[in-house]
Amino acid sequence: MSETQIIIAGAAGEGSKKAGLLIAKLFNAYGFRVFIHEDYESVIKGGHNFSQISVSKKESDAIKEKIDFLLALNKEAISKHKEKLKKGGVLMYDSDVIKNNFSEEEKVEIAGIPLGKIVEKAEGIPIMKNTGLVAAFSRAVGMEWKKVREVLEKELPIATEKNLKVAEIAFRSFRRIKEIKETGEEPAPLLSGNQAAALGAINAGLENYFAYPMTPSTGILQFLSQIEGVRTFQPENEIATVNMALGSAYAGKRTMVGTSGGGFALMTEGVSFSAQSEIPLVISLSQRAGPATGVPTYQGQGDLLFALNAGHGDMTRFVVAPGDVNETYYFSGKALNMAWKYQLPAIVLLDKELSENTYSFDKSFRKEKEEAIQGEMNGGYNRYDREDISPLAFPGGGAVVKATGYEHDKKGVATEDAEAVKKMQEKRMRKYEKLKEEVEDMESVNVQGEGPMAVVFWGSTKGVALRAVKDLDVRLVQPIILQPFPEKKMKKALSGVKKIIVAETNATGQLSRVLKEYGIKVSERILKYDGRPFSVEELRKRIKANI
Repeated sequence: MSETQIIIAGAAGEGSKKAGLLIAKLFNAYGFRVFIHEDYESVIKGGHNFSQISVSKKESDAIKEKIDFLLALNKEAISKHKEKLKKGGVLMYDSDVIKNNFSEEEKVEIAGIPLGKIVEKAEGIPIMKNTGLVAAFSRAVGMEWKKVREVLEKELPIATEKNLKVAEIAFRSFRRIKEIKETGEEPAPLLSGNQAAALGAINAGLENYFAYPMTPSTGILQFLSQIEGVRTFQPENEIATVNMALGSAYAGKRTMVGTSGGGFALMTEGVSFSAQSEIPLVISLSQRAGPATGVPTYQGQGDLLFALNAGHGDMTRFVVAPGDVNETYYFSGKALNMAWKYQLPAIVLLDKELSENTYSFDKSFRKEKEEAIQGEMNGGYNRYDREDISPLAFPGGGAVVKATGYEHDKKGVATEDAEAVKKMQEKRMRKYEKLKEEVEDMESVNVQGEGPMAVVFWGSTKGVALRAVKDLDVRLVQPIILQPFPEKKMKKALSGVKKIIVAETNATGQLSRVLKEYGIKVSERILKYDGRPFSVEELRKRIKANI
């Protein structure tokens, strides 16, 4: 088994998501690289949920249209996904709830498993059917019971013995269809983008995290609430969240908040306050399909221009849009550092696919913490002294530390004097110019290939783009830092290119509009805006049609 695509599907409440993670963990134990795409409706029970697991000996972070295995917990799962099965693929289903009326012309292997009877024999409960289906699948692909048991024991801490009994009965009652061998690679940590964002921020010194739950960013709050040493708090709404974060950072604590588009809209006055008061603010903004509530559990990259322009007045910010968990880990820490070094708002722009999907994480953890310039704690401390980056000091250290949303002088006293207003605005712009210089020296643009045509993308489109251009004479260009925009690096990356194609999951071509602002002419746009990500086959077909 070199590359395999698996879908496990059922209704919300039947445990398809947990089952998908178990399958990924099992393949990970054999040294494979895995990727889980999560698709679920915004209902608590019912509806249709599925996880698509991509398994490969090499890096795997994109889904394909055709699958090798379909594991069905209910009848709807079969009707929705059966056509995706390759010729010779395997359909495994719960024969206790699904009648076997399949045509002999299906051209796939069909295997019914009496999951209800297996659970009853093990004296389990109905939700444990997912455990039985996973165990039967593990037997079908040739896994060893000892390794399967080890993974399940670790990943099923509740009712472990009953789950293991269900799993063993299902495993022993099924047959081997495929053959699996260990790859020789060590298992890699499996992380969602939300978890990677949390870990990256921790390694840059994160101390406090505030959030009002909003899909798809909620996973950060859930994850950090279990981490010792990081204080987490859920305020009553997003306005309270951003104001608490500003107060926390003013008191000297490295702080981050998380939200999605609707919550970020409520935070924008706080973003402006951060810029004016020069209080560090970090926001993890995870996009979903809009406008308004839109399609709350599905994919969209429609908040790029919003993030780049959020906040009123002439203000600046640091905006990064990582494309996988490795970049999310690194640039979440970088955003926290830049917010504190330059005393401004920083936005980590994720999207639903990156936030909630699970990836193999192959980078070693690195400490990424830069210390802010500290002010002298004495009675003569001026909060907004210097011509660009001011020294920071915090209340309680012997100095009066002022912070204000009004324009002010170097002491922090509100002013409307024309010369003072002009001087302070220029101070903030000089600070931004220093940040722009630093960005040009960062790993702000990824380039792969040297073809005469370029495909430019951002965010979670990275994984599928890398695979869609295989064997095509195409250059891939991915801007990661989007404000300050790395103009020199971007133009160098596109040097000699005859045609530029931009691929993104929004309806208006937002990255194309950003490129146009810097004099970069886009030839073609590949846009997808149905709430779903690109598949490898779909993006490849659309790229080929444009070259």
